Amino acid sequence: MARYKIAVLPGDGVGKDVMDAAMIVLDAVGFKADYRHGDVGWEFWKKEGNPLPERTIKLLRETDACLFGAITSKPKDEAAKELAPELQGKGYVYYSPIVAIRQLFQLYANMRPCRAFPGNPLNYRDDIDVVVFRENTEGLYSGVEFHPVPGELRTLLEKLHPKMEAFKEISSEDMAISLRIITRRGAERIIRKAFKYAEESGRKKVTVVEKPNVLRETSGLMVRVAREIHEKEFPHIELEEANVDAMAMWLVKNPERYEVLVMSNLFGDIISDLAAQLVGGLGFASSANLGDTYGLFEPTHGSAPKYAGKYKVNPTAMILASKLMLEYLGEKEMAQRIENAVAEVIKEGKVRTYDMGGDSSTLDMARAIAERV
Repeated sequence: MARYKIAVLPGDGVGKDVMDAAMIVLDAVGFKADYRHGDVGWEFWKKEGNPLPERTIKLLRETDACLFGAITSKPKDEAAKELAPELQGKGYVYYSPIVAIRQLFQLYANMRPCRAFPGNPLNYRDDIDVVVFRENTEGLYSGVEFHPVPGELRTLLEKLHPKMEAFKEISSEDMAISLRIITRRGAERIIRKAFKYAEESGRKKVTVVEKPNVLRETSGLMVRVAREIHEKEFPHIELEEANVDAMAMWLVKNPERYEVLVMSNLFGDIISDLAAQLVGGLGFASSANLGDTYGLFEPTHGSAPKYAGKYKVNPTAMILASKLMLEYLGEKEMAQRIENAVAEVIKEGKVRTYDMGGDSSTLDMARAIAERV
């Protein structure tokens, strides 16, 4: 009997292609699981008006972890036009299923390792090994948005904050508001997670990346919490503070200086993509969405619909995501074998997908890695 129950959500586009590749490697490393496939993504939005059906949420609740492929996401108006004719005009509003899963299961920590594998022709440098911790449930991605701005909200804001005076000539129809919500609970959870990871992995420094000189209240809270947790719980690990705009520059100039970065949701989304490009791009960028009781593991690339079913894209990010899942489940020896195999294949350079300048397929790369494990 399989020890683990794993939800498998390939999603849209190349999600199925890279998921097939990950399964080849997981089988080769000897991982035994009861894989349970679920429905998620654009096709279910079009047919059902729901990209995350309730049956899929139930499936997730019955499993130990989830492997997630990729999803297509479009702006609200475009999404509405693609609904089945019988669903149009009935009030369905598209939302991101991955964001919904993160919030529903309180997967508050998004961990994105960005390691340069020597031999990768796309590396900016070969000595980069940065792990980004991005808060996953709050900030500007909390989903609290308004357009047009309700009159009672506008009146209240004008009463409470003098800065609203600058917008007095703008109509509510021509104004949109998104709230950047940072809570002490959210800040504590992600910052403590980053410090704990640094401690357990032998890293010596955590850098909190925010913008407290301008976003005085929200970024200010993040920085204050980081200082408190550092002083009380992790004084043996260095705490560094950096503004997010400066970090975009310093990561390019001196990436080897950084070990663990921690930040709020939007900043983490941006900085982790920058860090990913330094080590070869999104084809190498895996992601762990972690809570206290569940984990979802995915590549950070999109669904690339034009390549769907062609088995052309680089599956390394998805394979490394499965490696992160094994670590989460405590199968550290298997996880290390996968990472070592990825490193060997990249260093050897005989099998390379199109993004690396080669002509190997998605499954060629998977089989080469599987042979090494």
